[in-house]
Amino acid sequence: MSSLLAFTSRMLGVSRWFMWRTAPGLPPLLRLTPPAPSWVVAVGKKDLLDLPVLLEDELEEQFVRGSGPGGQATNKTSNCVVLKHVPTGIVVKCHQTRSVDINRKRARDIMREKLDVAYKGELSELMVKKKESVLRKQEKRKRVNENLERKRLFKEALVADTKPGDDTV
Repeated sequence: MSSLLAFTSRMLGVSRWFMWRTAPGLPPLLRLTPPAPSWVVAVGKKDLLDLPVLLEDELEEQFVRGSGPGGQATNKTSNCVVLKHVPTGIVVKCHQTRSVDINRKRARDIMREKLDVAYKGELSELMVKKKESVLRKQEKRKRVNENLERKRLFKEALVADTKPGDDTV
């Protein structure tokens, strides 16, 4: 029966995420990550391949006045987007530009990244890339310190070789 349901769902275009999400008897906290590949490519993020899908019915969106520099343009317009993911309680606030549309898109991108970290923890793409970046930075700092130490030792050796009074023949 399940194979017939899977076949018909593929034929009709019903996503596995929808079928899995509506599975009876599972509490919402146990349904955090879908078993099927229901991940999408984030627009503009070529190196982040599997960020979670945002379902609009799980989001609460508000438009509030932003804060910070900008004067009258900031104080009179409600272009700051506050996005809340109801199942997890994660809240994202985005006020990067004056445009509400751009802020909405960026808030959703940030929410996808936060959900990825919340669902996968240390195995999320963002955490792995952050760890790789920290390791590269540490390796670079280590090489710089080694080069500085080599230069210091070379200068000391030059000074020791050119000291006056050591003329032994």
